[in-house]
Amino acid sequence: MARIMAIDYGGKRTGIAVTDPLQIIATGLTTIPSNELIPFLKKYLVEEPVELILVGLPKNWDESDTHGTLPAKQAIEKIKKEFPAITVRDVDERYTSKMAKDAMLQMGMKKKDRRNKKIVDEIAATIILQEYLQSIST
Repeated sequence: MARIMAIDYGGKRTGIAVTDPLQIIATGLTTIPSNELIPFLKKYLVEEPVELILVGLPKNWDESDTHGTLPAKQAIEKIKKEFPAITVRDVDERYTSKMAKDAMLQMGMKKKDRRNKKIVDEIAATIILQEYLQSIST
């Protein structure tokens, strides 16, 4: 079975999470500079089969776009163009960064580590993926 990948795309950094091959567990994979997303995916997808890529789409409470919506949509289009055989979907990512910070606090991470945006982005991608897995299991 192929993995599912979630991407928390940002202007500077992109958090990435994947499932195990049985699509049961969501795990943070890495955080990369956003401009390295396509080269990273090219390398990763040669090594690991992925059947679905979820990309977080930032929206405001009232469904209006945020400053990050257009860049995320552009990233989705690039991914679709580069990897036409893989299904790519956008998913609501509202509050995932806050949820990531809350999770870091609950895990007892030190304040210094909680300020590390790379960790926040990776955890946010993991939350996007975990929420998707929960939505398809019910």
